[in-house]
Amino acid sequence: MTATPALLPTEIPPRAWRRPIGLPLENPGRSMTIPHLSIDDGYWQGAPLGGIGAGTIGRTYRGDFARWHLDPRQHRYEPRPACMFSVFVESPEGALAQALWTESPARGLEAWRWRYPVGAGFYAALYPRSWFVYQWDRLPIRLAVEQFSPVIPHNYRESSYPVAVFLWSVENPTAQPLTVGLLFTWENLLGGGDEKTPKERLHRIQRATRGDARMMGIELVGGEGPVREPGDGSWALAALATPGMEISYRLAFRTDGDGADLWEDFATDGRLECDGETVMVPDGVPVGTGLAVTLRLEPGERRMVPMALAWDLPLVEFGAGDRWHRRYTRFFGTSGRNAWQIAQEALDRYADWREQIRAWQQPLWTDPDVPDWYPVALFNELYFIADGATVWVVDPKDPDGIGHFAQIECYDYPFYETLDVRFYGSFPLLMLWPELEKAVMRDFIATVPQVDLTLRTIESNGSQAPRKLAGALPHDLGSPSEAPWRLPNAYSFQDPNIWKDLNSKFVLLLYRDYVFTGDRTLIEDGWPAVRMALDYLKLFDRDGDGLPENEGVPDQTYDTWSMRGPSAYCGGLWLAALEAAVRMADLVGDEEARACYEDWLRRGRASFEAALWNGRYYRYDALSPHRESIMADQLAGQWYADLVGLPPIVPESHLEQALRTIYEYNVLRFAEGRMGAVNGMRPDGSVDTSSNQSTEVWVGVTYAVASAMWLRGLKAEAWRTAWGAYRVTYEEKGYWFRTPEAWDAEGNFRASMYMRPGAIWAIEWARRRRAGR
Repeated sequence: MTATPALLPTEIPPRAWRRPIGLPLENPGRSMTIPHLSIDDGYWQGAPLGGIGAGTIGRTYRGDFARWHLDPRQHRYEPRPACMFSVFVESPEGALAQALWTESPARGLEAWRWRYPVGAGFYAALYPRSWFVYQWDRLPIRLAVEQFSPVIPHNYRESSYPVAVFLWSVENPTAQPLTVGLLFTWENLLGGGDEKTPKERLHRIQRATRGDARMMGIELVGGEGPVREPGDGSWALAALATPGMEISYRLAFRTDGDGADLWEDFATDGRLECDGETVMVPDGVPVGTGLAVTLRLEPGERRMVPMALAWDLPLVEFGAGDRWHRRYTRFFGTSGRNAWQIAQEALDRYADWREQIRAWQQPLWTDPDVPDWYPVALFNELYFIADGATVWVVDPKDPDGIGHFAQIECYDYPFYETLDVRFYGSFPLLMLWPELEKAVMRDFIATVPQVDLTLRTIESNGSQAPRKLAGALPHDLGSPSEAPWRLPNAYSFQDPNIWKDLNSKFVLLLYRDYVFTGDRTLIEDGWPAVRMALDYLKLFDRDGDGLPENEGVPDQTYDTWSMRGPSAYCGGLWLAALEAAVRMADLVGDEEARACYEDWLRRGRASFEAALWNGRYYRYDALSPHRESIMADQLAGQWYADLVGLPPIVPESHLEQALRTIYEYNVLRFAEGRMGAVNGMRPDGSVDTSSNQSTEVWVGVTYAVASAMWLRGLKAEAWRTAWGAYRVTYEEKGYWFRTPEAWDAEGNFRASMYMRPGAIWAIEWARRRRAGR
């Protein structure tokens, strides 16, 4: 058993994001797309709980558990009032019991005391840790809780656990002894009328369980025998008591009634009357369970109360019926009846996990060379690693290996590992869990020669196109609604077979991952796919000038913003990919390919400068009506070349001039430099309105542009550019823990909970590279 660490509000990292508990936000951002086609849950969000690929639960800064991502096919935002923390305090002046949520249920549990006062304390988050500090004059105690899951860099075991730790700190600042009770209630989410519940299971089991002398809890089990269906399994609530603490429980209470039986029991003395060892609950009956820890505090005394919530839902099923076991089952088995064992390990090891997280983050939140807002955004954007419909599953062909990993682009566009987006958003995966990043790239390598001639209707124009052609990189590795890894290219809004950025991005990602990890097998195994990808993309160089031409339709990541002829974005990516391919050819000893790519590169560079450089920046493209537009992302290829130490693809003097033009126009002349970098600006200083996407700020692109500035020594410009994205997300519009793809000039958003903002970790890459680390 590890030692119990301390917790004080003053020990919360000073650079954690903070907000008064339950405080509403004035003028929040709203979805700018059709409501029923987009998710807008509002700004009541908090850091999610749950390991990578284990499913997550979001507890809002109001105090309720409301965001449920336990099934990768489903986003559910639904407060469950029976899933709640409550507190009891008895002093010589009287007793008070209070649920720690600033709202109240629309119906049910009317006997409970709801509506904890708004603003009576604060919420803080520095993912994966978050805190509630309760400061209400009716509570004569100092009360705080730290909550986290063991999402730890370079950890491929505990990071996958389906568990959350709640470390309560209770202090008596008065001159009188106090009795304090902490109540953790949870609704049984197994079965309960869900349409996926097996019809033959007739009951659920709720039972009291004990570990060692200090550990006690409750198990909620779906039924007898091993799990056979997704959604079945077990849950566990557990608490750790030191001498002088008492743990009590209520195995079952109805969550659809007024809740008086449980609440009156707790509100009397901060305890629960234990109601046996096991109960059987019929399916479809809404029930919950409760666990209470009660302690007496002498004047000035302070105690810690660790609790844990674990779930064991081992099966993942996708829309085509494909089933996989989650990663954590490698360590706990696949029966689905091991939630108690997971909770028990959490209470044994939480102090060590917590210290590992603190040691990882502390150098950044104490670094005087970064602005205060930077660690807030850097660490909190990591929420998406676990929360993005993330799956991490065991590969039955290699059960002892790392398995398959994937996260979606966003819940509005549910495509796994969208290639054009992960070009920006995969930096945290590579830098913190590189084995997972390499697993994703190996899955992409396997797709390059694949062919699927099934015709699909392209949604944007009604044409027919094959699903996947040989040599064309897929847009994605599939969708939760179909069969990821088996059916790539779930996206059909445009035809990804003619996109001009995917193949270049694949080559650059592969080389980037090699540079970071030093794993030559990535290049050796991927070299045939690299050659095939470059040969395929070269087919679009129809005039032989060394640059593939865009076709006047959206054929790249800006999938409503058309390019025609050579373009700065796709042309620059192509040139950088050729630079990377030259290096890879040296690594594998392919002299013929090296000579070919050097020839393409020589011709392409000359054409790029002749067609696109206008003396101040690189034109958007060569042939469209809006060719003179200033694109924030015009240097994407050069950015990657700088990241991985490739030779410049453009003259050094042109590069700095273009970056300064982007900063002057796309950053400072848009919303006074307070919202990030708008995608397109005209030379007269107006926003490019040729597309809805040209008028948007893309959060991930803003961070990428800031990273490019950092790499070229434009430090002040980089911080100002990135700060605009932080400000809108965390201060102005309420996008914390649901950072969107884009917003407009009013701050209204499109596509919340998006992968691309992970590009903020490219700023950290750039900082380290500039520092020689």
